[in-house]
Amino acid sequence: MSAIQPKFGWYELMTTDTAAAGKFYSSVVGWTTKDVGMPGMPYSTFNIGDIGQAGLMTLPADAAAMGTPPMWIGYIVVDDADAYVTKITAGGGKLLKPATDVPGMLRFAVVADPQGAAFVVFHSFPGMTPPANPPKPPEPGTIGWHELLSSDLEPAWNFYSEIFGWTIVNDMDMGQMGIYRIFSDGDATKSMGAGGMMTKPPMVPVPVWGFYFNVDSINAAIERIKAEGGTVVNGPHQVPGGQWIVQGVDPQGANFALVSFTP
Repeated sequence: MSAIQPKFGWYELMTTDTAAAGKFYSSVVGWTTKDVGMPGMPYSTFNIGDIGQAGLMTLPADAAAMGTPPMWIGYIVVDDADAYVTKITAGGGKLLKPATDVPGMLRFAVVADPQGAAFVVFHSFPGMTPPANPPKPPEPGTIGWHELLSSDLEPAWNFYSEIFGWTIVNDMDMGQMGIYRIFSDGDATKSMGAGGMMTKPPMVPVPVWGFYFNVDSINAAIERIKAEGGTVVNGPHQVPGGQWIVQGVDPQGANFALVSFTP
């Protein structure tokens, strides 16, 4: 059995204009940005206080050349990134970027599930310890939900449950939209589960992971989205559990979503 229960532990925005994106999300979500790059490796973090919640970097040239748009990608923490690459590819997934070291910090690989949704697996090097008292959802700026829009729910679920050991919390019948499967990543503090999966609607072009950022108020955040040049594409809607959600596109074209208990 793995010494670490795999779950999302980091999030990263790859975009065409990091300065503009930093300003947008700082306003909309309430983060601050901090330059933590190394020579030849520009990188910033989105922070709550001094604690990083996500990363910000320029969309790699090779990815842009392949037509990859600005996007958010999630990092799943594991005990051995290389071992999980082997498991993922054996399970029908694809290796997009071989395992690489960030000196003194972590080792990561970019992969995709069998349907094409991309994510990262990583493990930290010894000595990299998490913050003692990290902010927890639903505090504004934390990540509140993880959502996979797949091309076919059941095969997608079989892949993630077999590779990472995730379990079903509940299946919600969404009528014509199909089943919305709420899953647990083993973290008992997430009383409503870690996220959901469903077969994507036709207007979503490809399978993709999406991430919901907690904010103070959905309606106030919508006004900030509009003021900063973003676009609201869906919502606001109230979902089971009493939260309000909205989905949007930032000025560079990356999809994102927000969640709050306050309308």
